[in-house]
Amino acid sequence: MGSVFEWFILVLIIINVFLVVLDTFSGLPSWVVATSRTVEFVSLIIFTIEYVLRLWTSEYLYPDKKAAVARVKYAFSFMALVDLFAILPFYLPFIFPVDLRVLRMLRLVRLVRLLKINRYTKALSSISGVLRRKAVQLISSLFVLLILMLMASILMYTFEHEAQPDVFSNAFSGLWWAVATLTTVGYGDIFPITGLGRFLGTVIAFLGIGLVAVPTGIISSGFMEEINQNNLEEKSDELIEIERKIDIIMDILKTKEKS
Repeated sequence: MGSVFEWFILVLIIINVFLVVLDTFSGLPSWVVATSRTVEFVSLIIFTIEYVLRLWTSEYLYPDKKAAVARVKYAFSFMALVDLFAILPFYLPFIFPVDLRVLRMLRLVRLVRLLKINRYTKALSSISGVLRRKAVQLISSLFVLLILMLMASILMYTFEHEAQPDVFSNAFSGLWWAVATLTTVGYGDIFPITGLGRFLGTVIAFLGIGLVAVPTGIISSGFMEEINQNNLEEKSDELIEIERKIDIIMDILKTKEKS
């Protein structure tokens, strides 16, 4: 029954994300718009009931705490906040007067519902687990990248400001160029024209090839560790099951010997 409910919620989440995409199209037939609004309303009711039930039964997640404390603790957990933000845009206009432009922005918050999939799929849970375990290494590598971007931006301003005052107007104006170069994307909308600027661009491009690969390598190694850990857990479960069967067989044999 639990798996059926999980699949039902997953399908509902995917439908709601599709409805967000559908809202970006203009000139849709009236029946399509009406159906979309109906499906969204029904989904919101289901998501609201799910959120309330999870909040109400959260005391079972924290049996060592009082019911009120357990509910407060659960309410501020990541997945509970995701559930709340998934339904909040619908109820806010009824509580506070909201401008139409703000209402459009609130409707975009519906994309948060996509994060609800994390609760029902092992794949996304594995990703979040890897990111948590490798957080220190990832932050360190990203910090190095940030420092390099700032240095590249300041140096590029120094070399290119006189030649391109409109493009490199201050120390941070070359940050977009630094990001595009370090990530090897290279949009080409901003580029150096002086000799020193081009030399710096070459150096930054080569550094980007190596440094941008560091976070990727950290995440890849994290996934390998996750896979190995899952394999060990599966083997442990199999060994426990085999031991259980052996114990049953031994008990049967002992019973036969006694008889």
